[in-house]
Amino acid sequence: MDYKNTKAASSTITYNRDKIEAPTENLYEAITILAKRAQQINGDLKSELIDKLEEFATYTDSLDEVFENKEQIEVSKFYEKLPKPTAIAVEEWLEGKIYHRNPEDKE
Repeated sequence: MDYKNTKAASSTITYNRDKIEAPTENLYEAITILAKRAQQINGDLKSELIDKLEEFATYTDSLDEVFENKEQIEVSKFYEKLPKPTAIAVEEWLEGKIYHRNPEDKE
C-alpha cells in the first residue's frame, strides 16, 4: 500500500463514533481491528525506513566519528511528517478498505 499518498489527517481530529462502529456494530471490536491494522502499517513503514536508511550506512570502527548525511536526514524528516499509523488505519476503515471477519460467526 502506498502510505505516502494517503488522505489521513496528520494531526489529531475527532471522528464520528457511529461511523467507526458501523461496520461491526461493536465499538470495541472496531477499535481492535484498527489497532491490528495500525500495527501492520507501522511495521511496513518501519521496515521501509530501515531499508532506505541502510543505503546511507557507513560502517566505521570508531564510535567517535558520526557522519551527518543530508539525504539520510531528509528521508527521516519525510517519514516523520507522514500521518501516524493509527490515522491511516482509521482512514482505511472509514473508506471500507480493511477486510475483517470474525471466525466465531458461522454463515
